[in-house]
Amino acid sequence: MATEGIEGVYLETHNWGKAARFYQALGFEVEFSTGDGSGVLRNGGGPYLVLSEIPADREPRVQVVLKVADAEAFQADPVVEVVTPFEDTHYGTKEMTVRDPDGRIWSLQAPAKG
Repeated sequence: MATEGIEGVYLETHNWGKAARFYQALGFEVEFSTGDGSGVLRNGGGPYLVLSEIPADREPRVQVVLKVADAEAFQADPVVEVVTPFEDTHYGTKEMTVRDPDGRIWSLQAPAKG
């Protein structure tokens, strides 16, 4: 089983308010905000953006999230380096991380089985 394309993008920011306003100016709408510096923005039916505020002493990261229909059925091809196997997340999904040939980390996300 392969991935189903890009599901979302995880973005760290030093200022949730400024970042959210920036993406809203580009056509995104805040779908969900935790009230403590993180939330989800969407623009139509495309991939979501997760914004998460981090301390000023950390370098903001960007992580692309690829969609997987079923974590249990997914088998990584041998050319894919699995960094962490599928694990439950605190936001109700299962997540695996893999490393591409240039060292970038990618997130694979599947629905949690309920």
